[in-house]
Parts: sequence; C-alpha cells; structure tokens
Amino acid sequence: MTSTDLPEQDAPRYVRLSIEIIAEITDEQALKAAALAQVQSDEYLDDEERTQSVEAIEVDPSGSLAHFIDPVALLGEVPGIELTSATWESAQTEFDPTDENWDEYSVEPAE
Repeated sequence: MTSTDLPEQDAPRYVRLSIEIIAEITDEQALKAAALAQVQSDEYLDDEERTQSVEAIEVDPSGSLAHFIDPVALLGEVPGIELTSATWESAQTEFDPTDENWDEYSVEPAE
C-alpha cells in the first residue's frame, strides 16, 4: 500500500516501528546495580511492579537493560507523532560478529 492508496489523507495512520539492538554486557554487576537504582527511583512503578522488576533483574541480567529503554524519549519530540503504544523486551541471544553466517536480521545466527 502506498500513501496514494489511502482513502482519506487526514485519517490517522499507525506505524509499527521495529528496532533490534544487540548490546554486549561488559560489566554485569554495574548493569545490575544501575538497573536496580533505576527501578527504585521510578515514580511510575507501584510496589508490586517494583518487586517484580527487582526479582527479574536478580534472575536475569539481560532483563536489566529493558529498564533503560524509553520509547517516549525516542519519539516524544518528533513533530506530528503521538506515541499510542509501546512494548519491548530484552533476551539473551547468540552473537558472533566474526561468523560469516551471522544474519543481522535474524534473532539467531543463520545456519
């Protein structure tokens, strides 16, 4: 579909924006401490959410990174855009930048 196929040019248009970032954890303890501090100072978390977040950080350091993702910061100042929904997650993945079979568009290395 192109913009010329839209029935009304002034009608709201929603765009799903997918971003994939691979980050290397170089200091697990520093990341964990920063994530715990972020959770403790987050004024929007209620006590139950805060407890769940702390438990998740303790179990899996890859989840710590999710506490620093701020979709509002990504789109908050873009003219003509209103953020209507945002979800994100972090998970461990296999990554070998020297492997010629690595597919940057795939979650797992290509076989």
